This record gives sequence, C-alpha cells and structure tokens, in this order.
Amino acid sequence: QVQLVESGGGLVQAGGSLRLSCAASGRTLLYYAVGWFRQAPGKEREFVAAINWSRSSTYYADSVKDRFTISSDNAKNTVYLQMNSLKPEDTAVYYCAAARTTALITAVYAYPYWGQGTQVTVSS
Repeated sequence: QVQLVESGGGLVQAGGSLRLSCAASGRTLLYYAVGWFRQAPGKEREFVAAINWSRSSTYYADSVKDRFTISSDNAKNTVYLQMNSLKPEDTAVYYCAAARTTALITAVYAYPYWGQGTQVTVSS
C-alpha cells in the first residue's frame, strides 16, 4: 500500500505561484498513475491534473491548462504540481491520489490512495 503526503500549500496573491509536492512512502510510485484534485468549500472534489505510470503522458482540466504543470521526480518518489498565474477561484484544498494502473485516469472514484490534502488560498 502506498501512503501519500502533500505539502507546499499556502496563501498567495493572485498572479503568484506555488509548487505542491506529493511524497510517497511504502511503495514506489513508478507503477502508479498520479492525479491532483481539489475541493473548494461547498463543492465536489474535482480533477485538476494527472500523469500516467510511465510519466510519458499528462492531462489537465481546462480550467488549469497552460497554468499548471504536473511532473515527477522518480528518485525522490515525488510528484509535483507547479501552479502559476494563480486566481482566487483556484482556492481549495488540493489532494494527490494514486492508482496502480497503466491508464491516465481523471475520475475521483478510480483512485484508491489519497493524501490528507494541503490548503491553497489565493487572495485577490
């Protein structure tokens, strides 16, 4: 079983940047698809970005495309989410999730392993 811990959240002004980290323990992430999701107060958890198990493909929600970048450091067993040009509507708790699959998946229900989340707040 893989354990995930997110970090890097915080308070930033609109237009600023943050880099979130998703560190894994227990198992290597190399054979896992990893996704980033977010949940704002009163809203459902939504897909943000995903990277496949071989790290050859990525996919983004339209709302973050060209602003966010998902990447990985296999040596550190960590997946990152670089967030640029942040907007107040990006404010949410951000979660990383993992699934042992060769597919590139975006559905919340398809990920069995989740971190505890990290708060991102973007002020206007």
